[in-house]
Parts: sequence; C-alpha cells; structure tokens
Amino acid sequence: MKHFKDEILRISLVGIYLVLATSFGITAQSKKSLVDFFLPMEPQSDLILKGTWGDKVVMPRDTANGLEDAKLKKYCYWDGRIVKSDDGNYHIYASRWDQKMSHSEGWHLGSKGMHAVSNNIMGPYVDKGLIYPNWKEGMGHNVIGLRMHDGRYAVVTSEITEGEVFVSNSPDGPFKLLGKIKVDPNGFNEGLARYQNKKQASYGHMSNVKILLRPDGDYMIIGRSTAPMLSKNGILGPYKIMGDRIYKNYPELPQTKNEDPTIWFSGGMYHIVYNHWPTKTSHHFSSMDGISDWKYRGIAFKKEESKIFKYTNGIINDWQFIERPTAYVENGHVTHFIFSVIDVFKGKDRGNDNHASKIVVVPFNGKAFDKHMNKIVKAERRKN
Repeated sequence: MKHFKDEILRISLVGIYLVLATSFGITAQSKKSLVDFFLPMEPQSDLILKGTWGDKVVMPRDTANGLEDAKLKKYCYWDGRIVKSDDGNYHIYASRWDQKMSHSEGWHLGSKGMHAVSNNIMGPYVDKGLIYPNWKEGMGHNVIGLRMHDGRYAVVTSEITEGEVFVSNSPDGPFKLLGKIKVDPNGFNEGLARYQNKKQASYGHMSNVKILLRPDGDYMIIGRSTAPMLSKNGILGPYKIMGDRIYKNYPELPQTKNEDPTIWFSGGMYHIVYNHWPTKTSHHFSSMDGISDWKYRGIAFKKEESKIFKYTNGIINDWQFIERPTAYVENGHVTHFIFSVIDVFKGKDRGNDNHASKIVVVPFNGKAFDKHMNKIVKAERRKN
C-alpha cells in the first residue's frame, strides 16, 4: 500500500512539474543547446600518442583530422572556412605562419593566407601553398573562403589587413584582388565595422570578417562587433550597418572582450555564435531575418564544460583554446564545424618547441538542431 501511495505521489509531482514547465516554456527539449548536437569524430587515422607535437591533454589524437603539420617542421595553422568545389573536393582557405615563431608573433607578424584541399571533409587536408603570393607576399589573417552568388570563389582577409577580397574562377586559383570591402555607417558608429583609433578618431582594419550569402541574393557581414551589415551591391559593398551589437539588449552577458563570430543560415533562420575569450565561453543567438530581433539561445559551448572533441571510441582531446568556429552548411543544414585550436596557453607556445595550433573538423547533427530550433520558435509564436 505504501509503495502504491508513493507512486501516486511521484506521478502527481511529475504532472505538476510538466504543467509548470509547459506554462513557462521549459521542457527537456528546449533545455538543449547547440553543444548537444555535436557528434563524435570518426578517426581518419590511428590516434597518435608519440611522434607528434602537443601537450598530454590533446593525446592521443588524430593528426589526419583537419589541417595540421604533424611533425611541426614548417607551419602552425589558424582561421579558415571549408568550401566544397564542383568536383566534390573540400577546400580550406585559412592562415598559417612559420612554426619558428611563437603564437603571439606568428598571427600578426608572419600570418599568410593559404589553401588546403581534401577529398574527405574530415581530412586530412593537404597544404597547397599561398592563395595570393603576389600580393604583399601572401599577407593575411582571419582568412575565410566562400562561393559567391555568381559561382566564383572568393577569399577574404582582415585583422592585419584592411578587409580585402580576392576572387578566382577556380578553387585552386589564381586569386586576384577584387578590392577592399566598403562600409556605409548608415547612422551608426563605423567602429562597429572597423577598428577605431581613439586618439585620431579614424577607422582602420576590419576584423573577424565572416561573409554570408543570404538566400535573398544579398551579402551579409558579421565582424568582431557582431553588428549585422548588409550589401545589395555585391561582395565589396558598400555594406550598411543595420544594427548594434546583437548582445547589447542582454546586459547580463559580457559587453566587452567578445570576438570570433560566425554566422550561418539553416532551417529557415540565421544563427550567430561568438566567443567571450576571457571565460572561453561561446554564446548562441538566432534571428528570423538576420537583421533584427536577435534572440539569445544560451551558451553554445564552454571550454571547461563542453567536450566537443570526442572520438567515436570515447577518447577526448581537451584543447586549451577553442577559437574561430565556422559552420559548414550543405543541403540546408550544418554538417560540420571547424575550430582553430592550440594545445597550451598562447603565451606558452614558443618557436621551435613542441606546441602548435591546427584546424579541427567536428561533425554536427544539423537536421536535428534545425528541428529543435524551429520547435522553439513555433512555441514562442504561440505565446505571442
């Protein structure tokens, strides 16, 4: 009898919880965040414990995943975006610097735009050299690639350059300078688009530039500030600043020291993930039009809590810094993310040592993620 009464009480409590949860829109489904949709990585080679660089927290690992110099004879890699060509190959346009330089020196003193290719999205990617060697000796950082609306291939560089676009009819080049990205402040502070020199009140380099091809035929930029910028006149713009930082209406979130935003369109809506680097925490926002009404969707992933780099056999690589996330979308859904990772604190990576950075590819269940997000949006609409 006591067991029966206890069971009745348990069912009643569960019922009360479900009623309250439904009333406040809190369900097990809605509690999921972006990190819950990452999938284990299938090793592309044997996981290596010896004979390669890296702190013990990233061992053993798959040196055939993504892009790296496993023997650390030449380069450290950073940035990037995956672009698929018509022949089915996958191309990463990213940045690299000589491993003889420390990380702190390399990214801003020796960084150059480079191109790598693989017949498998997971890798390994083979370094094919500099993208535009005849322009400032290939200088480039925050490098990404994309297919333009007209089918041509484009590469963008910023941070240590002003924000240039190079184009080619072939994914293998040659890439030629098309021009610099232009910005129309549109009533906003141009510092949302470019670094501002506080002493001279002038504006210089763009930073963290990610360009998205919108389904309506426009081009859209998200830079370091996360302010949406829109061009109806092609990839060079001018891009009109359409709003302030997407997190400005959320004072509970850090309002400074945010960087590395990535943007994509899937499941009928726009998404942005950016990183608050002091806490190693990335935040997720979504919008139906990509311009206004950006809604906070919670923590995308957090270094100390999220174990993104998990193999199918259960082994985890715990990279010290996880930056520059970029979504790869195919057939309307994200299938993979790439990350720039380093095995130690950046100040501890010296030239000619046993530490370095690479680009890692992680599979993602984009179909389930889009289904989840659309359920959330539909529930919000019913409330309103």
